[in-house]
Amino acid sequence: MAQVLTPEQLRAVFEQTLSPHREIRKQAEDQLTRAKQCSGHALTVLNLVATAGASDAAIRQAAAVHFKNLVKKGWDQNAEDGNDGITISDQDRKTIKDHLVDLMSSVPPNIQAQCSASISLIAAVDFPAKWENLLPMLVQKFNSQDPSVVNGVLLTAHSIFERFCFVQRNDKLYADIIYCLTHIQAPLLGLFKATSTAVDTFQSDALQLTVRFEALRLMCCIFFCLNYQDLPEFFEDHMQEWMAEFAKYLEYQNPLLTDADEEIEPSPIDKLQSAVVEDLNLYAEKDEEPFLPFLPEFTRLVWNLLLRVTSLPKHDNLATKCIKFLASIVQKQMHKDLFKEEATLRQIVGNIVIPNLMVREVDQELFEDDPAEFIAIDMEGSETQSRRKCSQELLRAMCRQFDTETTGICYEHIGQMLGEFQNNPNEKWAAKDAAINLMFGIASKAETTANGVSHVKDASRLMEFFTSHVFPELQDSNHSTRPMVKGTAIKFVCIFRNQFSKEQLNALVPLLISHLSSPVIVVHTYAAFTLEKIMTARDTNNFKFGRNELRPHLDGIFTALFAIIENEINNENEYAMKCVMRALHVADEDILPATQTVIERLTVALGRVAKNPRNPRYNHYLFESIAVLVKSVCQKEPSATTSFESFLFPPFQTILQMDVSEFTPYVFQIFSQLLEFRQPGSGLGEAYPSLLGGCVTPSAWERKGNIPALTRLLSAYIQQAADDVVRENYFTKILGVWQKLISSKANEQCSFELLKAVVLFVPQNALNSAVPQILNIILTRLHKAKTDRFSKLVSNFFALFVGKYGAQLFFDELNKIQPSLAIMLITQVWLPSLSKNPPVRMDAKIQVVALTKVCCETSAMLGDDNARALWGRCVAASVFLLTSKAAMIGQEVTDEGTEEIEITYDSTFSALRFARKPVEDPFPEIENPSQSFVQALHSLSSNQPGVLQSILQQSLSSDPKLSAGLEHMLRNANLTIS
Repeated sequence: MAQVLTPEQLRAVFEQTLSPHREIRKQAEDQLTRAKQCSGHALTVLNLVATAGASDAAIRQAAAVHFKNLVKKGWDQNAEDGNDGITISDQDRKTIKDHLVDLMSSVPPNIQAQCSASISLIAAVDFPAKWENLLPMLVQKFNSQDPSVVNGVLLTAHSIFERFCFVQRNDKLYADIIYCLTHIQAPLLGLFKATSTAVDTFQSDALQLTVRFEALRLMCCIFFCLNYQDLPEFFEDHMQEWMAEFAKYLEYQNPLLTDADEEIEPSPIDKLQSAVVEDLNLYAEKDEEPFLPFLPEFTRLVWNLLLRVTSLPKHDNLATKCIKFLASIVQKQMHKDLFKEEATLRQIVGNIVIPNLMVREVDQELFEDDPAEFIAIDMEGSETQSRRKCSQELLRAMCRQFDTETTGICYEHIGQMLGEFQNNPNEKWAAKDAAINLMFGIASKAETTANGVSHVKDASRLMEFFTSHVFPELQDSNHSTRPMVKGTAIKFVCIFRNQFSKEQLNALVPLLISHLSSPVIVVHTYAAFTLEKIMTARDTNNFKFGRNELRPHLDGIFTALFAIIENEINNENEYAMKCVMRALHVADEDILPATQTVIERLTVALGRVAKNPRNPRYNHYLFESIAVLVKSVCQKEPSATTSFESFLFPPFQTILQMDVSEFTPYVFQIFSQLLEFRQPGSGLGEAYPSLLGGCVTPSAWERKGNIPALTRLLSAYIQQAADDVVRENYFTKILGVWQKLISSKANEQCSFELLKAVVLFVPQNALNSAVPQILNIILTRLHKAKTDRFSKLVSNFFALFVGKYGAQLFFDELNKIQPSLAIMLITQVWLPSLSKNPPVRMDAKIQVVALTKVCCETSAMLGDDNARALWGRCVAASVFLLTSKAAMIGQEVTDEGTEEIEITYDSTFSALRFARKPVEDPFPEIENPSQSFVQALHSLSSNQPGVLQSILQQSLSSDPKLSAGLEHMLRNANLTIS
């Protein structure tokens, strides 16, 4: 058993974690993993952070990071994903909370940041109810004479209040906000004004000014969080004071804080002004009445500020914030008078919109030197929106109030810029690029990144513009001519793909395929991105570019895409790989003739990235491509699994041997997919038996990312070869795995997925001996940690077991553990779970099948008055599921017609969408559960005439819909209850 490490031992272990030698680091990390399960470890680590000398800076930093991770995983004792076995006693928790704020205020900045993060993590669980003195302790530090301490406290407070911006409104949230306001609203304003006075005092001291401006910025961020949900009364009463300070800093200039030679990093003034404008925008968007008198002045200030900012990247964030502020005001009817003059609209378009649409030198450098970043900003958007996108949003906002005027002004500028381009195409190509981007802003009325533009203003004029000015760029086969304009032209097709007819898209696709051959990364990436989006575009209910349209282009598109993927330098293009995935999906069985070529090229790509996985999204689409190829081919020809296994097993086994943690969950998923596609009765083949032993070793389940994938793989083994699993003594080991899974909240879902396979496929003679153990483990967990989710999982298991083996065995096994236990569990767990979390689709059918057997195959259910009342509740639950539209029995979700593959990449586990196991009906023989239900009731009533009618009347009387539903089902089946 692990023991708490002494301070000396802990210091030595942390020093070893910094070793350049992998083995030494690994041993030290293993020691920490064992130590974290000991009560007292967290406090010992924190003491090391507090007491280590200055010469131990690296050790203190490592200890601070370790402590933060302990808090992150172990502080919340009720976390759904478990706490990694971390133990922190109540006394240690109190000691930590009593001293952590003071510690944060006394350590160097890099350690201070870790302590601040730890406070935030603890606060997310305990604050305010279990940490009432946190805010008073933080506010007390406002009086510190050390500005770095004040900033550390403000940073911590902001991280605590940030959640107010992301949590749905509810009474508890408002109670927490009011609690926080009570403690901090007045001190915050006082600190802001005091800091502002200090700014005036130190106006010639750059160092002192810098730290004060950071404090002001953090206070603006806190202001935003506290005002996000509603305008607090204190802030309304002190609006004049806050707005005076904000106005001061929108006009503030000081050359000491501005580096004229700096192009990238915003100055302290820029950062503060960005935060101020964001606060103003919050009030403007909410139409806060007390703010309205200040609006004209702030509109002027923001306007002037926007005209002052440069085109350099250091001003990007400030510029976008200012543009968003203007957009939020100009689109509202109540502010129409501020912008109604045509001269004002012309100034906005000419002095704000167009300058921020123009290609800058930095944009060209990004286009050439860092295409991935350019694409992330320009095509897909990023956390910080680009100037271009914000400018286009401003245009759309203007069009909501001044459509005719704004559109007319923009068309004038478009004509002028296109004229400049035509007069000098080689030098003035940026003017054409800006003209196309200006059209983006005025033409689209509704747009999303995923689906493109859904509504446009003037479709005929848009198509005329496309034909005259965009289409020629797409036709130009010279890849070196105006590559940025070509990229914008391709982007035009992508954005307006829904406005093109099926015939137009058919004509455009060959041109886009030709641009896949461009040596310019942005251009061929945009072409791949657009082709992938076109293959999801719909015309009413049908795809505009589906399997039939793709068929003539299969060879060309795959040749070009794999040329991108196999490029020796830039070979991890996630957009090209996603296009491969989409094309394989759309082509479906048309890919059969080229299967070998495609799988060979995919495995080559896999072998290359396995050596050094760098791009998670590329890797995901690569495995999705393999999965969709397996699915398309093996659905048509199950015997093809053997060929896929011969291609995939060597690289997959290499990945497992190299222990490439990013890839092992994917490998296990595709192993599962192949195993599930094997023809019934074909066994496991040659390779799978050797893998099974590794799948049941404890070490395989230590990595979280492996657990969902290994669960499915073991389930596939059981389904495909349950007899072999039992004969080779793997069943006992699988039960050991299951027991470990069910002991963890994080893995309980997987435990029941594995148990489902056991119930459905393990031979009954082998299962019978394990049932008592299984039930006892479930009941123990139910007693110790009953949650709604676990109760639902248990009720689903009960239903599956009863549906498979009958109600009598269920009753017999439970009643062996404790008399009448079955009825008690139905009463206290099963039926309440159905009421609280009604099942849908296949789960609902399984429940009906099981409840039918419980009601009609078990004499104990009619044994006494209590049992008969329970019988009536079971019938009512069945009728509810059978008559509820929400239950959707018989309406299983299929993959057909799916437009977009939502990739939910996770650092530990990402499910492969195309390797997903189809929903299987464990009871296909029951085609009509409604008819089976009433037939069973009819048979039971025939054997016990007069008994059921009174029970039914009593149990269904509270809900007339249930009575009517049962009568309707009986009438349809031409049956009665006697």
